[in-house]
Amino acid sequence: AAAPGGCGLGMDTRLDQETARWLRWDKNPLTLESVKQLIADGNKEELEKCFGARMEFGTAGLRAPMGAGISRMNGLTIIQTTQGFCRYLEKQFSDLKQRGVVISFDARAHPPSGGNSRRFARLAATTFITQGIPVYLFSDITPTPFVPYTVLHLKLCAGIMITASHNPKQDNGYKVYWDNGAQITSPHDKGISQAIEENLEPWPQAWDDSLLNGSPLLHDPSASINKSYFEDLKKYCFHRSVNRETKVKFVHTSVHGVGHDFVQSAFKAFDFAPPEAVPEQKDPDPEFPTVKYPNPEEGKGVLTLSFALADKTKARIILANDPDADRLAVAEKQDSGEWRVFSGNELGALLGWWLFTSWKEKNQDHSALKDIYMLSSTVSSKILRAIALKEGFHFEETLTGFKWMGNRARQLIDQGKNVLFAFEEAIGYMCCPFVLDKDGVSAAVISAELASFLATKNLTLSQQLKAIYVEYGYHITKASYFICHDQGTIKQLFENLRNYDGKNNYPKTCGRFAISGIRDLTTGYDDSQPDKKAVLPTSKSSQMITFTFANGGVATMRTSGTEPKIKYYSELCAPPGNSDPEQLKKELNELVSAIEEHFFQPQKYNLQPKSE
Repeated sequence: AAAPGGCGLGMDTRLDQETARWLRWDKNPLTLESVKQLIADGNKEELEKCFGARMEFGTAGLRAPMGAGISRMNGLTIIQTTQGFCRYLEKQFSDLKQRGVVISFDARAHPPSGGNSRRFARLAATTFITQGIPVYLFSDITPTPFVPYTVLHLKLCAGIMITASHNPKQDNGYKVYWDNGAQITSPHDKGISQAIEENLEPWPQAWDDSLLNGSPLLHDPSASINKSYFEDLKKYCFHRSVNRETKVKFVHTSVHGVGHDFVQSAFKAFDFAPPEAVPEQKDPDPEFPTVKYPNPEEGKGVLTLSFALADKTKARIILANDPDADRLAVAEKQDSGEWRVFSGNELGALLGWWLFTSWKEKNQDHSALKDIYMLSSTVSSKILRAIALKEGFHFEETLTGFKWMGNRARQLIDQGKNVLFAFEEAIGYMCCPFVLDKDGVSAAVISAELASFLATKNLTLSQQLKAIYVEYGYHITKASYFICHDQGTIKQLFENLRNYDGKNNYPKTCGRFAISGIRDLTTGYDDSQPDKKAVLPTSKSSQMITFTFANGGVATMRTSGTEPKIKYYSELCAPPGNSDPEQLKKELNELVSAIEEHFFQPQKYNLQPKSE
């Protein structure tokens, strides 16, 4: 029978070829059986889902549900991916067999398909070992930042972390770091993709992970890295005696992920009493039973148990990591008895101010200022720019995502510069440049020291944040998204913004708000530059337009790389001095409403708003 849409045999032959190869190559009985069953049932729809298209290897590596087929994370796709990555590394590094790679994993598992992060890590390690390449495989779960840390610390060629961070429980991922300790950027992703396609058939010993047992090429870096990471972290402890004496109490949650032991160790390294751990969430559990989404970015729902424990133990500060402990959310109990969860931009302001203030205390020589840098991504608050202007250090913005900040930080460090801090609004912070990626473990303990230090001055985090805004200018931000599953609709929405008046012109106003500048990083247009060309790199494959408004507002609309979302980020920046934050908030809310109504047009494009 011809497939719907008139594909005829073409469709079926391709599916038949893919499934035939699968039946030959897959050695995991659970996924093998499920594919045999789908074929026996003639379940075209499900086969199309599993075999329609291979997972795309991007700069963030892979992320997909666990299960059978080339579109999912499973033993066979892990082997194929690692074979491609291995061949690509052999081409790039002549000393790969001397230096080797590091592999770690989180606690995710999917019993129906037999997939789990530890198993995937072992299969990846086996692939390298069969080619005579040394592998530093952690014997137990670690935070994601331990992989980039180990790459730099042991001078390895690459790192792999098996994690899907804060995605839903059925997902897993494969995240890749280069020898400079940062996530890969283009064109490495293209090169790796191509190498995967050229190495799909599993090598002879690919499935035999018993080769790892007793292999002279396999090393377990757990003990030594644990020791050296926390030794390095101690250099960022500025007030040991304050930490020892502090009356501030902390609650920590690792949201069923990997963070618990590591944050306990970080507190010990800073001479703190251990934080109270949320008992229901402290042990790794791939089912994430107490939360709807294991993502602290989603705000209060994830923190319900933390609020309850903090109220019970009279703790004033909550520190929450995401499941792979590279992100951090912080909440503080206000005098009103309400809990305030800081946004990523607010915590970025606090940590940036703190790391600069602490650096200044230690370095009275102001000529060193010219080598100090802070970074944030283009959709994050510009508060660091305001602090940098007033204090005399450098601020740079990068494209969205830590791969850009990590790589830029690396370039600056190689030029002898001192990168004090980098952050993005998605609660990611790089407080210690020995990890060139976001790190929720170091950020947690540095936030604890900041809170303890402020308490000695009778200040709360909220009060200090207000003081920063008064000194450097209020920066009020608001971000959200619409859900849209249709790529064609998304493209049309952005194309209509580029042709707003029917004559290929961008909009000049948005409701009552006049637009003073436009930067389009999809096309490379920027009307603030003399040659109208954007300075930041452009990408035709993703949509991103930034509007600057006459009232000091900035808003960016962009597509997400990992989710079916059109996101927006808006900010109103006021000059230093006495602004009325409530008035600014009102103005920003009106600006956001205008953007939603005139630029998103959710009715016209049938977009779903973020569900609160």
